Amino acid sequence: MRALNSIANGTTVHVKSIKASDLKVKLLEMGFCEGKELRVLYRAPFGDPMAIDIGGYVLSLRNEEAEHIEVESIEALSE
Repeated sequence: MRALNSIANGTTVHVKSIKASDLKVKLLEMGFCEGKELRVLYRAPFGDPMAIDIGGYVLSLRNEEAEHIEVESIEALSE
């Protein structure tokens, strides 16, 4: 598993867990629940924030928030 902020642009992954309890409710409300598929679309200049496609909508997420979301590649799930 890797943190979302380390995933390359264009990569599709599944959410495994959210580590930060203070952000957990906010991220769950935004759609970051376990098993949810998301795709990293692009990053702003200097790499922050990043644009994520989750559930058919695009949202912006700061790297400091994304580092608390553990994700797994789709290929790893199919093995």
